[in-house]
Amino acid sequence: MVFKSIRKFTFNPKEGIDNPGMVTADDTDSESTPSPCLCVLKREEGESYGFHLRVERGRQGHIIRNVVLGGVAGRSGLQDGDRLLEVNNCYVDDVPHPEVAKKIKLSGHQLCLLVLNGEEYEKAVSLGQDLRLLARAPSGDGCKPPRLCHITRDPVSGLGINFTPVEGEKGRFSVSLVTGGAAEKAGVCKGDRLVWMNGATVSDLTHSALSRMMKKCGNHITILVIDSESEKNYMRQRMPILPTMAVPHNLPYRAKKLHLVSGPEGYGFLLRLEKTPSGRKCHVLREMDSGSPAERAGMRDGELLLEVNGESVESLKHEEIVDRVRLSGKKVSLTTITPQGLEFYTQMGLSPLLFCDDDAVEREKESSMSAPVTEKSPQKEMDGPCKPRLCSLQKDPLGFGFNMDSVPESAGTFISQVAFGGSGHSAGLQVGDVVLEVNGKNVEKKHLEDVTMLVKEGGPLLSLLVMDKTGYTKMKRTDTPTRDITDIEDAFRNGLVATEVLMWFYIGECIGKGGIIGYDV
Repeated sequence: MVFKSIRKFTFNPKEGIDNPGMVTADDTDSESTPSPCLCVLKREEGESYGFHLRVERGRQGHIIRNVVLGGVAGRSGLQDGDRLLEVNNCYVDDVPHPEVAKKIKLSGHQLCLLVLNGEEYEKAVSLGQDLRLLARAPSGDGCKPPRLCHITRDPVSGLGINFTPVEGEKGRFSVSLVTGGAAEKAGVCKGDRLVWMNGATVSDLTHSALSRMMKKCGNHITILVIDSESEKNYMRQRMPILPTMAVPHNLPYRAKKLHLVSGPEGYGFLLRLEKTPSGRKCHVLREMDSGSPAERAGMRDGELLLEVNGESVESLKHEEIVDRVRLSGKKVSLTTITPQGLEFYTQMGLSPLLFCDDDAVEREKESSMSAPVTEKSPQKEMDGPCKPRLCSLQKDPLGFGFNMDSVPESAGTFISQVAFGGSGHSAGLQVGDVVLEVNGKNVEKKHLEDVTMLVKEGGPLLSLLVMDKTGYTKMKRTDTPTRDITDIEDAFRNGLVATEVLMWFYIGECIGKGGIIGYDV
């Protein structure tokens, strides 16, 4: 698909020839072909993107409204009435509005939007055209998402990475590695191109400046890299490579979601407003009662509260947060992170909600990985039996992002593939996981065809109860019933209800710091 643009734009000398408003035209393109516009928005600290995102009765799509004249959005080429097709390389036209707003909010200071003129959008919809065909995102087997890799210095071989300037191209650096070194173990591959280091884009740096940054990094460094072929694809389409598009590898801290079901004595924890050593006020989780729903869900004393039922608590008063929990009734979903984790993401200039585990087990497994992520490595056996994990997935344009398989002519199903960055990966599925239940129905004795049918019949939302193969084998040896293995299964059983609560809380929310001034539903 060839893209063209007939829009006027205000030239920004800071962006030079890469101004996102400049999209090449092709006279051979049919006048009837819809022409999406790629808009890259960059804002300063404390500045908003300057537009509303809305859903309106009688109109389809996510609608751009109230574009501030001369603001960040206006300079990028956004216009009133545009329909949003992609956010940071992710197709969102068929994604629920609250989730789209959240994607924008988590983008930080840079945001990549693909939009279509309102009239062209409505005409395309009326003609039954597939809007996915207009997707601007790089595609094909030769294009992979960037990787955000955290490297910890090895006492012997150091960080195990060096950067070489790409000849004749200022601000571009190729990666060279020590075989088996710290960088390779963290997911960096030979020949990768460096995009970003410890929160700083390297395109404006000289090689000497980059070397000085390396010397000051200490025992840890976090970098954004991408393979050279994918980088060329992004550059051809004038698309930025952002951390929000990346697959995380070896990150030391991740936010986690806790699903609590109230007991006779409540949830069993206290919420306090405290000051951190840096002076920041945070909502801190304290005094978990022994055996309480909070303790069973994995809550730890001193963790910081980020969300209640998917709603950020950043702009809420303490009393308002307490009200949100009370309004949840018997079930509540909390997103938390350690103080050290919050400090890490703050230093990187990223939202702590950008990468979130559904439980602590996934983070522990990821941090113990010893092989490059580009290679499929055997899952590390755990010392003890692993408890079942409930993974809640939502289908995206590419499906659920996993495949299942079974031993020929035998009952029982296992996860054979998990797509990086897909819904299954985000939910915590691991290659080799044994599938115990599909949407609450036990499938241990069912054949692959029957399990596949249950998945298809479940629609766009899917709940899988899975278990690590090693733990499952040990459980079967002791002949322990599945329902006796975990005391948190019931807390997760109603994951689909939690999703509905999350969406309800987002309706009417005003998001300012993330760039969305507000939206109406």
